[in-house]
Amino acid sequence: MISLNRSSFLNKSSTSFSGISSFSHSQRKASATIIVGLSSNGHTNGRVEKKIGVVMESTFKEMNNGAASVLDMDGKTAVHGGVEDVYGEDHATEDQCVTPWTISVASGYSLLRDPHHNKGLAFTVKERDAHYLRGLLPPTVVSQDLQVKKMMHNLRQYQVPLQRYVAMMDLQERNERLFYKLLVDNVEELLPVVYTPTVGEACQKYGSIFRRPQGLYISLREKGKILEVLKNWPEKRIQVIVVTDGERILGLGDLGCQGMGIPVGKLSLYTALGGLRPSSCLPITIDVGTNNEQLLNDEFYIGLRQRRATGQEYKELLQEFMSAVKQNYGEKVLVQFEDFANHNAFELLARYRTSHLVFNDDIQGTASVVLAGVVAALKLVGGTLAEHTFLFLGAGEAGTGIAELIALEMSKQTKAPLQEIRKKMWLVDSKGLIVSSRKESLQEFKKAWAHEHEPVKTLLDAVKAIKPTVLIGTSGVGQTFTKEVVEAMASFNEKPVIFALSNPTSQSECTAEEAYTWSKGRAIYASGSPFDPVEYEGKVFVPGQSNNAYIFPGFGLGLIMSGAIRVHDDMLLAACKYF
Repeated sequence: MISLNRSSFLNKSSTSFSGISSFSHSQRKASATIIVGLSSNGHTNGRVEKKIGVVMESTFKEMNNGAASVLDMDGKTAVHGGVEDVYGEDHATEDQCVTPWTISVASGYSLLRDPHHNKGLAFTVKERDAHYLRGLLPPTVVSQDLQVKKMMHNLRQYQVPLQRYVAMMDLQERNERLFYKLLVDNVEELLPVVYTPTVGEACQKYGSIFRRPQGLYISLREKGKILEVLKNWPEKRIQVIVVTDGERILGLGDLGCQGMGIPVGKLSLYTALGGLRPSSCLPITIDVGTNNEQLLNDEFYIGLRQRRATGQEYKELLQEFMSAVKQNYGEKVLVQFEDFANHNAFELLARYRTSHLVFNDDIQGTASVVLAGVVAALKLVGGTLAEHTFLFLGAGEAGTGIAELIALEMSKQTKAPLQEIRKKMWLVDSKGLIVSSRKESLQEFKKAWAHEHEPVKTLLDAVKAIKPTVLIGTSGVGQTFTKEVVEAMASFNEKPVIFALSNPTSQSECTAEEAYTWSKGRAIYASGSPFDPVEYEGKVFVPGQSNNAYIFPGFGLGLIMSGAIRVHDDMLLAACKYF
C-alpha cells in the first residue's frame, strides 16, 4: 500500500497535465478562466460558487464526450474505512481526459511558480501547449530521472551539510515532485541532510536561512483566533500535523520559533517513507517566546522576543489549539507532538490522549524504535527481555518512555505485574541514580523508577553497582559514555549492548569508533544519528541507527489508514514487532 501511494504521487510527472491536451484552444482557455476565477475568489458567496461548479461540471462533461469524470465521484469513498480518495487517484487512468489536477492548476507563468505542480523542464511539448508554457521554458525536455541525476551531482559538490540542506529546501519550494523523487531514490544519502543531524544546525540558523514559510506559525498574538489561523492554510483535508513549541529541539535546547525545521523535516519523511501526500501534512510551530538569550539578542531571530509563557497562559493557548484542530480537521487528524520540554510533554500527552488522536514522538516513537532495536540485539546476545537489566542515562521523555514500553513488553511476555517488572529498569539523571530516598524531590514522571538502593552519584559507579547488560543514553549530553564506562560494561558482559541515542551527532554519548575500540570489538552499538562503519583489528563494524525516522512514518500511516481515533500502547508494541 505504501509503494502504491508513493508511486501514484511521484508518477504524476508523466500523466498529471496530459489530460486537457486534447481540448480545443477555446475550451482550454475557458476552463483556465473558470479555474483561476474560482481559486482567486475564495470568499465568493454560495450562489456564485454553485454556478461556477455547475459550469465547470457541464464543461468538463462536454469535453469528455459525456463520460463520467472525477467530478461525478462520491466524495465519501474511503479505502478500508480510513483515507478518503480525496483526489480520485484510485480511479484515474492515463486515458481519462480530466485528471484531478487539471481542475485546480493554473496555467502558464503561475504554474511554473507553483511548487506542488511545477515540473520544470520535464513538461512535454504537448503539456507546454496545453498549459500555455511555450516560450516560458527552454526548448529542451528533460526527464525527471535526468533532473534527479543533475540535482544529486550538484548536491555532492557542497562540502558543508547546511548548504545541502538549503539546496534541498529550495528545491522543495520550487518543484515538490522532484524533491520527493530525489529523496525517495537517495534516501540513505539524503536522510541525514533533511533530518538529523543537519536539521539541528538548520534550526540553530533558521532565522538566517529562512526564505518563505513552510507551515503555520501560531504565537501568543493569535490567542483567541487560532481557528481563523488554521483556516488560512490553503489545504483543507489535513491528515497529520507535526507540532512543536521549540523548547527542546534535539539535544540543542530552546530554539523557540526556529524549531520549525523539525516539523518540516518530519513531515517530509511522512511522504518519502510513509507515502502520505504532502498536501495532507501540516507543520506547525507554537511560539510562546524563548528563554534563549542568544536568540533574543539575535537581529535575525524570527520569533517573539520575550521570555517563554508558562502556567495558565500556556495551557489556555494549547487548549485553544487542540480544540481548533479537532474542529477544523475532524476527529481522525493525527497530531504528533515533537520536541516539547519534559514538564509540558508528559502533561500534554496525558491530557489529550483520551480526547484526540495524539502521539508524542519523543516519548512513544523513541520507545518503539529502541524496543525494536533491543529485541534485534537479543538475537546476538541471547536471552529474553526479562533476563536482562537496563540502565538509562537520562530520565526525561525518551528515557522514561523507553523504559515504560520495554517494561510493558516484559510484563506481557512474563505475565508479571508491571510494577515488579519496572525494577529491572534503572535510570540516572543529573543528580545520580534514581532511588527511593530521592522520591520526594523527583518530578512525577520519574517516581515510578525510584527503586530501593543506596545513593549513587556518577554513571560509572551506577554501572559498577547495577551491572546492566544494556546501557542506553538519552541524556542529550555528548561524551558521557567515557572509556571507563564502556570498559566497565565490557568487563561483565561478553557482548555489551550500548545505545548512544542523543541527537545530533555532536551530542551522542559516545561515537561508534569509541564503543568498538573500548570494548575491543565486542559491543552491540546503535546511535541516534548515523556514524560511518568502523574498522577494528581487521574487521569492519557497521553501527546500527536507532532513530525515530524508522518508526513514525509507518506508525502514523497505519493510524491514518485504519481510521483510528486514539493511540493505545498495544499499537506501539505491535509496531515494534513489525519493525
